[in-house]
Amino acid sequence: MSMNFNVRPNGVIAYTTSRGGDYDIWIFDVQNGTRMQLTYGLADSLSKPVWSDDDSKIAFVGKNRIVYVIYLSTGRIAAIDQINPGGYQTLDWSPNHRTLAYTARNQIMMYDVVSHRATSISASDAAQVQWFPNGRELLFRGLDASGNQQLFRIATNGFERKQVSNVTDSPLNEVSLSPDGTFALYTTPGASISLVRTVDLSSGNLYEIRGGEQAKNYYPAWSPNSQYIAFSATAYAEGSGYYNEIRLVGKRGGNERVITTSSCFATPVTWSPDNRKIAYLSGCTEQGIANEMWMVDVQNNRTPVLLMKDAQIGNMSWSKRGSRPKRAIFISDSYKVQFFYPADWQQIDSERYEGVDGFFQISAIAGGNNIHEVCKGEAFHQLMPYGSSPRIYYTRIRDHEACLIYPSADQPPEMSRQAAAIVRYPVPVQIEGSTYNYFILWADEVHLASIVGTIAFK
Repeated sequence: MSMNFNVRPNGVIAYTTSRGGDYDIWIFDVQNGTRMQLTYGLADSLSKPVWSDDDSKIAFVGKNRIVYVIYLSTGRIAAIDQINPGGYQTLDWSPNHRTLAYTARNQIMMYDVVSHRATSISASDAAQVQWFPNGRELLFRGLDASGNQQLFRIATNGFERKQVSNVTDSPLNEVSLSPDGTFALYTTPGASISLVRTVDLSSGNLYEIRGGEQAKNYYPAWSPNSQYIAFSATAYAEGSGYYNEIRLVGKRGGNERVITTSSCFATPVTWSPDNRKIAYLSGCTEQGIANEMWMVDVQNNRTPVLLMKDAQIGNMSWSKRGSRPKRAIFISDSYKVQFFYPADWQQIDSERYEGVDGFFQISAIAGGNNIHEVCKGEAFHQLMPYGSSPRIYYTRIRDHEACLIYPSADQPPEMSRQAAAIVRYPVPVQIEGSTYNYFILWADEVHLASIVGTIAFK
């Protein structure tokens, strides 16, 4: 069975969950309900997935405050930096999809994930840095001459720092620049009392959002068209206790309304790319931890839809364009495995897919306990499917023993440069009455590594 993520009108939601015991980043396809784990033991309860504008990468701050980037076309994950203890975990992608902005070590950092080079601006007071749509300037929260927190813009070369707010509130939390770069929002002053404010960056005009009666307003999020803000407002009912209202309001504070409610004290919210839907969390336990993800149509006021239930669900973020990179997910219940492959490849049978530029096929091996003997047995089969001198590389995949087999130059032409990966199952699997200890994937040598890097056992 394969799940194609290439065109999805409703997009994909990345979220943080402890489903596997550790917190990790997963993705959920809104259209068909498919879920896929992207990381293994790297995230924590505060990790928030941040999509690049072309939906090709996800950044997040994980365990030990390490900044990671997930490259969705290959499944590769790179650790690029570490932020300060207690530092703001704000990450933001540049409009050209390749440079990540954040603050660390009293500097504004700009890390290019293509060249793997970083540039920085010295700014000891900077926090919550974000890109303007022009790609030449950044917004950040800093201190004015009187030591009050304000919003500033600065050129990426470190010059032309300019104060763009004149607020008396302090501190400024959850700062967020509107997608069109004309407004910013923030919450103030803290957790027990939290009010939402917006600032017109061209005039400095400040607008108050009324919010809920408890004055506990959290997780404000801009709509993709920059016209509306959705946020969570804590409410209270005699006899049943705290819950929250998902509210919608214009950027200048007008037309505020409640669109649905959640059983949690507060919940993150995230917009669909078409400005029509909002996803939020509910189903909170006594510890206040959510285990349900819901969606509501804000234009037609339809009844909210339960998207899924999971273990502890933390932050979430909808993909930007309603699409995914051109990959599909292959899922086999029989072989207890799933992985990504190029979406334009066509199914030949239940175990083989082919395209103009490559192929894959799967099976299982009974084998013994020694993976070296299993790999040598495959590589040096008497029929020489990999040529007379194949190369074997021993490695680990998702912390499971594995090997990669690459053909020599004299491999028979009809094998189409076939290579192989053998991975020890975490638990032996039963297939049609027989027990197998190893999973094997054959693929053309160009695509082998990128496919194998996304393998996950079910």
